[in-house]
Order: sequence, then C-alpha cells, then structure tokens
Amino acid sequence: MSLTNLISSAAALPDAWRSRVLARIGGANVKVLRMDGAAYDEECHPYDEGLLVLDGVMRLVIGGETIAVGAGELYVVPAGRPHAVAPGSHGTLVILDV
Repeated sequence: MSLTNLISSAAALPDAWRSRVLARIGGANVKVLRMDGAAYDEECHPYDEGLLVLDGVMRLVIGGETIAVGAGELYVVPAGRPHAVAPGSHGTLVILDV
C-alpha cells in the first residue's frame, strides 16, 4: 500500500459499520469504516483499540458515560473494557487494533 485516501476508502464501502482492513503496520490493523448515524451494539476486546475520527463525530458509550469523539480526535479503549456507539454518530472512523 502506498498513498490511500481514508475518507474515500470509507465512502466506497458498501455498508456502514463494516470495517475494511487497509494495512497492517507493526502487527496492528489499520481499518476504516463509515458511520451512518445508527447505533452500534456493545462489544469488548482482549486488546486495546484505537478509535480515530477523521470527520464527523462518534458518540462512544463507556461505563454509562457518553463521550463525543470529534474530527481529529483519538480515543483508546483499554483491553477488556465494554464499549458501544450511540445513535447520531456519523462520518469516517479509523480503527487501530490487532
């Protein structure tokens, strides 16, 4: 992979909330997805997960608290921490995980 436009890659995906792995760097996946305003159910991983919003806003729910993650912001969800996405989240999201 050389030069990739992350926003265009996400826009080209057929379904919202379905990520696509664009690259692997140092053992980590670089994924992109499109958020469409719908909620995403709670999940939990055995690894840290980086959530980087490129445009729009993600309304991340952790421990009953809703955190607005805006364009240009990164939130790292610690391993073993349940998290969900509240309705109203929209834009382009990059996920960094293993």
